[in-house]
Amino acid sequence: MATTRFDAAEYLAEPEAQAEFLAAALEDGSADEIRAAINTIARARGMSDLAKATGIRREQLYRALGEDGNPEFATILTVLRALGVKLTSAPSKGTPKVAPKRKAAKKAGRRAA
Repeated sequence: MATTRFDAAEYLAEPEAQAEFLAAALEDGSADEIRAAINTIARARGMSDLAKATGIRREQLYRALGEDGNPEFATILTVLRALGVKLTSAPSKGTPKVAPKRKAAKKAGRRAA
């Protein structure tokens, strides 16, 4: 009996499913896992269409988002915007590894007022 290789891109047709897939990678994934998730979503949408939307050549997208890729953050932002995905920020649970400085916290409070 022949087996076929599983490709998550075949199961991520809906933007909501794609956003959940990326959110899971962002939650606790490594940089490589996040890049791979973006690659999967890009393939689900179609690399040619993404290339047109971003102005980045299809071959460059495959290279940047591929297994050995190390895309610049600007490339990631461009791709996510073209995919209609928005990055948001929320405090994580647990103690931060680096505590905020008191002066910086006071300045932030003054700006907000």
